[in-house]
Amino acid sequence: MTTMIGAYEQSDAAKAAYDARWERILACARLEQPDRMPVAMQSFFWPATHGGITYQELMYDYDKAKKVCFDVVAEFEPDGVYPLLMGTNMGRSLELLEFKQLQWPGHGVGPMQPFQYLDREYMKAEEYDDFLFDPTGFYLHTYLPRVAGAFSGFDKLPDFPGLHYFRLVNGIRPFALPEVRASFEKIVAAAEETNRFFANHVDWVQKINAAGFPLINGGNSIAPYDFIADYFRGATGMMKDLFRHKDKLKQVLDKAAVFIARMTIANAKAANHPIVFIPIHWAPDAFMSPKQFEEFWWPSFRRLMMTLIEADLIPMPLWEADCTKRLEVIKDIPPGKCIYWFERTDMVKAFEVLGDRVALRGNLSPSLLTTGQPHEVDAAVKRLVDEVWRKGGKLILDGAFGIPDETPTPNVRAMFDAARKYAG
Repeated sequence: MTTMIGAYEQSDAAKAAYDARWERILACARLEQPDRMPVAMQSFFWPATHGGITYQELMYDYDKAKKVCFDVVAEFEPDGVYPLLMGTNMGRSLELLEFKQLQWPGHGVGPMQPFQYLDREYMKAEEYDDFLFDPTGFYLHTYLPRVAGAFSGFDKLPDFPGLHYFRLVNGIRPFALPEVRASFEKIVAAAEETNRFFANHVDWVQKINAAGFPLINGGNSIAPYDFIADYFRGATGMMKDLFRHKDKLKQVLDKAAVFIARMTIANAKAANHPIVFIPIHWAPDAFMSPKQFEEFWWPSFRRLMMTLIEADLIPMPLWEADCTKRLEVIKDIPPGKCIYWFERTDMVKAFEVLGDRVALRGNLSPSLLTTGQPHEVDAAVKRLVDEVWRKGGKLILDGAFGIPDETPTPNVRAMFDAARKYAG
């Protein structure tokens, strides 16, 4: 028998494989022992490397992107897959938005170069009060025109709070301005393209699901501190704010935690998927002192995670770089509710501190995957199996930050083969 998932048939065998893979991941999250150690697949431009197309083609060509991203899933048979198209295949939408915070293959960087984020001050320190008073108004009038040219006319929009009765009638006159109309036309064009992009993502997800492969996460989120540091204040501005604007910063983080949680829950429910991927940028040991971490970074993030957990979601933060000094602090969450993905933190130490609290994910070295030999990858997987998995750790194997773009295919094959050889 077969069932239909979108336009694709799913056989009974594919459904059984899908269920088994998904249960392995959920069992780890619940701190239960699955039938074998699951292996995840996360990447950005590696499917292009493997499939023989350029990074630029992966960004712009919907059909080529769907093919190479499906092919890597079918070939390596991961237990959970990152939504690969959502990470890359948005070049057309970015161009139509006139997006300013990023350079991408074919736009600002070469056709075989990865993303380059432009760290700048997109919100000034003196604008904290504007953000706190009316975040939506600040977005419309100030922030969106700064980060995307399609919104450039929005600085002419009226101040919406206070519009009432006949004032509402007179207040809408700015919508007739040529620059406002032009912005709306650009936004509609970008939205229509994004609908096409998203339809291709949905089609690709349905195809891999029908073939027996689940997504490992249905949506993404962000830590409140990282949200402000990365996309509003910039690195230099945020580090100064830790000393110059402590109280305002804490107020903004508290407010951001609320609307980020609401957005994340809504997106996760729409995707009908409980696992939320949260890349962590500013938590590493080298970026701030333990005292600053506990005062500024952790409280709003813990509040966000608890809100997601209460909504029956499974937060999956990726703790980038080395977070060894943070382990005792980030342990303060309910057991069996999260997956912690570590990039450079020693996984054995993470297991010692967090093994009774969270599932773990990671963390094969990027340098090993890109420049090592298959037998070295095999040995690294065996170490994680011997020192974490066989000692009771609930480990989802992956690269430190997924599969690096330049990874030779034999090393990827060695990673998947070793996982099934040693922990199958």
